[in-house]
Amino acid sequence: MKPSTAPPADPAILEALRLRARGQAALGFADFMDVALYDPGAGYYRRGGPRIGYGPGTDFLTASASAPLFGRLVVAACTRLLGTAAAESEFVEVGAEGGAGILRGIAHPFRSAREVAIGEPLRIAGPAVVFSNELFDAQPFRRFRFRAGRWRELGVSIGDNALSEVEIDAGGPPAAPLPDSAPEGYVIDAPLAAAALARQLAEQPWWGLFLAFDYGKSWQEIAYATPEGTARAYRGHVQGNDLLDSPGRQDLTCHVCWDWLADALRPLGFGDPCVESQEAFFTLHSGELIASVAAAEAGRMSREKLSLLQLLHPANMGQRFQALWAVRQGAPAPPAG
Repeated sequence: MKPSTAPPADPAILEALRLRARGQAALGFADFMDVALYDPGAGYYRRGGPRIGYGPGTDFLTASASAPLFGRLVVAACTRLLGTAAAESEFVEVGAEGGAGILRGIAHPFRSAREVAIGEPLRIAGPAVVFSNELFDAQPFRRFRFRAGRWRELGVSIGDNALSEVEIDAGGPPAAPLPDSAPEGYVIDAPLAAAALARQLAEQPWWGLFLAFDYGKSWQEIAYATPEGTARAYRGHVQGNDLLDSPGRQDLTCHVCWDWLADALRPLGFGDPCVESQEAFFTLHSGELIASVAAAEAGRMSREKLSLLQLLHPANMGQRFQALWAVRQGAPAPPAG
């Protein structure tokens, strides 16, 4: 249906995709994305080298590029939200890039701090802060297009040395709660794996603060206000729409569905989850630190002030990113079943 305009894919990725396809001519987009990002031998997040920042070879910026201020703001917010319980809590950063945890080199009140890298086991127990920054948008998602009166799932066909977008027969009804109808050609990128990951984190025997920074939308927005979907590719700080270009060499992402993440937390004992813009979250929960940074060195634009502008200004990260947070009091009950 829709071939990629990119040059031939890396043979290692093509072989990994064929193995995942198990002899079929095509595979679902979520499987394609899982290989392209997380294959141990050739996946984008498994290869060496920097991805985040301003230097050569980097592909995108996250709030962690505004270190150490981002970490200090997170610490201040967690302390305000947890109160004295912060001192009893372990700070667990899930999905941290190697050597780039946000608390590295920062004084904090937590009992301990550790990083869980992509692919490492998730084991969290006791009082904790479970933190992530741009973790959920990078989880594999499924793609659906409304055509000729019904939703059709999109996948990837594997040719001799190239990839193409195709419609696939997934069998049975779609796993996502898709609208009954939509304009012809409407695309929904359904971040089902992100919701499953939130559920997996919430099922661990811990209590305290869940805090996730990411960019996302409500289900209403995804289902009715984004006709071309939200999936994007990033390479060399350039946003692209060819999701099949250079698999293993570019980042793939889509907006998370905040409603689905909140729905994953509520049944497992979390109070009503709250979604706030990054600007609002830090203004509400880290206000004293923001005021002190703004007041310091009033006569010049310091590095910290520049970082603050990057994190809070609506034209930068302040409105493009949001924070979902929720608190669970006391040890959770074991999952039913």
